[in-house]
Order: sequence, then structure tokens, then C-alpha cells
Amino acid sequence: MTIKQLSIFMENRSGALLRILEMLRDNGISIVVSTLGDTDGFGIYRLICSDTEKAFRILRDKSLSVTISNVYAIRLADNRPGAAAEVVEKITKAGVGIKYMYSFMFAGNGIVVFRADNTDKAEEVVMLEKLDYITEEELRG
Repeated sequence: MTIKQLSIFMENRSGALLRILEMLRDNGISIVVSTLGDTDGFGIYRLICSDTEKAFRILRDKSLSVTISNVYAIRLADNRPGAAAEVVEKITKAGVGIKYMYSFMFAGNGIVVFRADNTDKAEEVVMLEKLDYITEEELRG
């Protein structure tokens, strides 16, 4: 029901992102979706890729601070205004907090990715509300 996401803590300096992207490229790892958030001193680069475990080992072996998290990737019922709000409303009304969220298009559908503050409750909401989640196998094609 969840998919694996990498979070890489990196210095907020020129070339840091390029170094990570080159490592992934040089090891045949494709990025499905990524997002970068920054502060004054560092950034958090979150990504879903073709081989999470391999990417984790490669980045960790290069002394980068990297973690693996479980996130939910929910396929929107349709690509109309408000579809993401409806998903978030169901999750929020059930008392689940969303730590962060981002979205992307995949195979013609909008996908919202989020990390929940209570994974047991989030899983219950996904099942009870019959939210259409995508799997890692689908993302790898």
C-alpha cells in the first residue's frame, strides 16, 4: 500500500544536486518523481526512483545522509479541479496528519504522494475510503 521514498539531506550549495543526480545516472537508476525543499543551510531532496534499495546503498556509501520512508501514492479519480482536495479531506477528516505532500502526473493520471503522521490510521483510511493507491511495481513499469 505504501511505496519507498528516499530523503537525502544535502548542503545548499552549487553542485550538490548535480552530484546526486550523476551518481544515480551512472548507476542506471531512473527518477520517477522528485522534489527539493531548502533552507538557508541545507536541502531535503525527496525522490521516488526505479531501485530504491540500490540508490540508498550508493548514496550512503558516498557518505550522504539518506533515509528511506514509506509514503502513500494515491491516484486521483480524475484530473479535475478539486480531486486532490477530496483525497486530502478524507485523510484529514479521519484525524490523520499529513507531514508533507507533492503531486505528479503518471500514465495520464494525477498522483498525490504524502507522508502520514499515523501510518496505521492512514492505511485504514485508504482501505475504507477505497482510495486508488499505486504500487512500486506500477511505477517501475
